Amino acid sequence: MPRWAVRVAYAITLTVLPAGLWRVLSVDFRIPLMDAPSDGRPPPDWFGGEWWYVIALSVVSEALAFLAVGLVSVWGEVWPRWIPWLRGRRVPILAAVIPAGLGATFNTLLWPYSMIMISFGRRVDGGVNPGGGTHGWQAFVFYASYWPLAAWGPLLGILTVHYYRRRRAAESADAEVHRKVVGAALNEA
Repeated sequence: MPRWAVRVAYAITLTVLPAGLWRVLSVDFRIPLMDAPSDGRPPPDWFGGEWWYVIALSVVSEALAFLAVGLVSVWGEVWPRWIPWLRGRRVPILAAVIPAGLGATFNTLLWPYSMIMISFGRRVDGGVNPGGGTHGWQAFVFYASYWPLAAWGPLLGILTVHYYRRRRAAESADAEVHRKVVGAALNEA
């Protein structure tokens, strides 16, 4: 496995981590990473008052990003032993490439667009953002936490193309060896 591909896979997990930490710290732990309303009330509870939602969102996001490691690992080529009925079988190439490609496309379209809109003081739907909730150092921390998400999709796209090409080349080589072995056996018969 090329070293660059392994580094890209782990870099994908790191693109998601700062945003998850920002969410958990600002919403669940109430660290002042957002502006408090001027009347002294606590920051708005944007996630419906359920502390677990923000943690679950962050964990699920990180788990989805970690799936990129499968594109450079054995468990991305052969089903792990703990998966019933599939254990030990080869993972079909398209079973990994289609979800990874959809994830790369979705994240490439979503995060750069969202961050550009937010940077210009707009909501994602294009409307004017009445109050971003961050200013000064808080805005710096917010953007430093969320802009790395813009790299998630393109990095996953690069890794997905590499996975597809590597697996197809390996299958072609295996088919060629099989053809030669069968041809030699038929010639001897």
